[in-house]
Amino acid sequence: MQGASAKGVLGHLSLLEVQARSLKTQPQQQQSRVKELKVKVEELITQRDQLRAEIQTHQTLQKLRTSMDKQCTDEEDEEMNEDSENSQFLRLMARHTQLKDLLHAHHLIGGYDIIKTRQGKGVCVSLATAYEGTYLDMFNLEIDLKPTLRICRHNIPPFIPLNSIAEQSNMQTDMRAFLDTLSQHLNAFASRKHQLKLVKELHKSVEVMESNVLCSVLVLMFTVPREKTAVLCMLDYTDHTRCLPTRVSFESEDKKLPESPQWKTNYNLLMETPVHKALITMKKTGNIA
Repeated sequence: MQGASAKGVLGHLSLLEVQARSLKTQPQQQQSRVKELKVKVEELITQRDQLRAEIQTHQTLQKLRTSMDKQCTDEEDEEMNEDSENSQFLRLMARHTQLKDLLHAHHLIGGYDIIKTRQGKGVCVSLATAYEGTYLDMFNLEIDLKPTLRICRHNIPPFIPLNSIAEQSNMQTDMRAFLDTLSQHLNAFASRKHQLKLVKELHKSVEVMESNVLCSVLVLMFTVPREKTAVLCMLDYTDHTRCLPTRVSFESEDKKLPESPQWKTNYNLLMETPVHKALITMKKTGNIA
């Protein structure tokens, strides 16, 4: 009985010790919690100030945008200090957002320049072509809007299948798809034509034996330096929406030459690289004169 009583007393004392330690740690925990809350309050105040500054900047930009869009000076705009760095920075930001909106609108119409004609009864679409950053030819379409869409005038080359493209892309219901497809054909044609021009200008030792108006067929004559052997190269651009060939073939008196490793490499080069660039590499490696 005395042993059991002693155990009960010891257990009670242990419980009291645990409670005492718990009471000591509570103030520390409360202080730590208070510090965390203070830090959180400071963060929220900082966020509030940032949001206020952003709202004020946005309102100022909207006023400047309105002024720029109307091409006049707003009263609030006049009140701004012209010489302050903040004023100049805000004007630049307003101009930037204005340009972004214009680019977005340009993208919505497919990136094409479109103007109204005949008091809104038609539109004129301009299709620019370019190759590797060089602007090439500009093509134009004048389209009647009523009663149905109809191409009335254009300067598209006759070998571009304009009517077929209009039918296949369903111009009546999807004008952008029609313009995208037509633009692909025109850009590919202009790019192939430009490549042919560069071949003639940059590679005097390469003889252009044959080409057509669409620049979809190109026959070149190479000379192998060591053997002084002539090689006939034929490039076929069957896909008229691309500026790379779909088929390349070689002919030579040396029947083994086209099957050699060097000329298999040349084959891959001509299939994957614009022809004028491929010829530069072939000259550097000594495959052609």
